[in-house]
Amino acid sequence: MEKSILVESVRYSAVCQGCGVEAEWCGVQALVGETLRWDVESTCSTCGLALAVCGGDLPDEMRSRLLSERGRARLRVSAPASNATIMRVLRAELGIGLDGIKAVLEQVLSGQYSGTLPEMELLARKLRASGIDAVASGTVD
Repeated sequence: MEKSILVESVRYSAVCQGCGVEAEWCGVQALVGETLRWDVESTCSTCGLALAVCGGDLPDEMRSRLLSERGRARLRVSAPASNATIMRVLRAELGIGLDGIKAVLEQVLSGQYSGTLPEMELLARKLRASGIDAVASGTVD
């Protein structure tokens, strides 16, 4: 199991839970070992309230913002690769049924499957652990 940490962050404004003014927040999607997590923190410049929430799920709107600001990362596998092994890993990690897995497999094989860099690196790590040569790489959209 790979132990390195990979992060992508985004800054945004949200209401302070202490005084109700707009405060600056920092959100981080982190891949820690084989676990994805979403951490946020803020310190209000008006009332001084400091807040950190760690280990949550990445909200859809923040995922969209990460993809918009950081770009999409692509998952690539080297040929020849075992399609059955790739499908098994993808089904386990993504929760995709048999009817949807073939489309995802085609995207992976063509280098078009994308998401945040931590998401793609997690899939690459899972594939490498199953003997598939896989890499996640950042791209410019």
